[in-house]
Amino acid sequence: MTKQKHKGLTIAAIGSIPLILVLGNSMLVPILPDLKEKLHITEFQSSLVITAFSIAAAITIPILGYLSDRFTRKSVVIPALTLYGLGGLLAGIAAAWFAPNQTFIWILIGRIMQGIGAAGTTSMAMALTGDLFKGGEQSKVLGIVEASNGFGKVISPIIGSLLALLFWFAAFFAFPVFCFISIMLTIFFIKEEKEPNKETTIKQYFKGLGTVFRTEGKWLSIAYLSGATCLFTLFGILFYISEVLETNYSIDGILKGGILAVPLLFMTTTSLITGSKIGKNLFLMKRLIVLGLILMTLSFSCLIFFDKKLIPFFSILIVSSIGTGLALPCINSLITGSVSTEKRGFVTSIYGSVRFLGVAFGPPLYSSLMNWSTTGMFLTTAGLTLVVAILCMLFIKVKKSGEGKEDKKKTKQIDSLFEKLQLT
Repeated sequence: MTKQKHKGLTIAAIGSIPLILVLGNSMLVPILPDLKEKLHITEFQSSLVITAFSIAAAITIPILGYLSDRFTRKSVVIPALTLYGLGGLLAGIAAAWFAPNQTFIWILIGRIMQGIGAAGTTSMAMALTGDLFKGGEQSKVLGIVEASNGFGKVISPIIGSLLALLFWFAAFFAFPVFCFISIMLTIFFIKEEKEPNKETTIKQYFKGLGTVFRTEGKWLSIAYLSGATCLFTLFGILFYISEVLETNYSIDGILKGGILAVPLLFMTTTSLITGSKIGKNLFLMKRLIVLGLILMTLSFSCLIFFDKKLIPFFSILIVSSIGTGLALPCINSLITGSVSTEKRGFVTSIYGSVRFLGVAFGPPLYSSLMNWSTTGMFLTTAGLTLVVAILCMLFIKVKKSGEGKEDKKKTKQIDSLFEKLQLT
């Protein structure tokens, strides 16, 4: 009983790390229109508050991934979360007390600090899961990590909207509080078995990585692309919805946060269920990734008919959220289980980088697409997810061998869905 309790606390501590990461972007999405108005900046400039964070993270993640492989995961996570909190504090102070003509640039600096700190969050949580859990339990915990990520996306727009009732930049001051909680959980409840690997030189380390990417690089690249696509479309659509709700429907505050949370709730629930069911069945994972991307394609294609009707729009968008929830836990499991502990930090960090790039380019590109054509935006998104689905079918090679009785039953159920969609 004590062991199970300790394991539960370990999972909670690991889950808190990506939860903090998600708050970094999703909590600010509802306040972007207010930020634009208060600072007298353009829509594109307001989107840079998301983009600066994400690009800084994408650049820094591989470096922290290497350091976590060379030393320990916790030695990277704790300083990263500390920097994350300090960046939020700087952005809040800038919004509250700096001269109006200096506020925006200092907010961006604070966001870059947060992005560098965020580099030590989700990919490190995935690496820790790979280190501490094995077999089907590993996939289950990775599903919880992705669900925690999704849960953060669900609650963060609501938290951001609630904090904005105090003052529009209150969310920035919340970051140090959340980071402190995660740091305490990490210190007390994550017990690493991994020892620092100081004997391996940088040359030897990257030579080993080169071997991994020579043998596994093709399918890993496609897996990376599919993860980035899921995040790119998710944050792009959230940015679009946030603008439309406020501009076209005059919906703001908590109500807007609650509406933004609806599709994310479906994604989170699907992620949790998917992670608990896939085990180590690689063939099933591939099928679910492709199925998820196809559902996203169908949803985005249909949105062109309902973009002016709020309830039908969200009903169809939920299909895309379910697709994302099917794909992401499977991508996480494939990538995390593909390499040994010694290289896992770097390989999962590259994945984290491309996910961040997806988040980074979502808002500004969707801002441009919105100005061009809403119909064109949805069809472009559908085309992207369809192409990625085809690439996954062609280049992610897995075998059916090694399936247990339960795995075969799940695979058969997915096969029947594929037959209905004429994908076999």
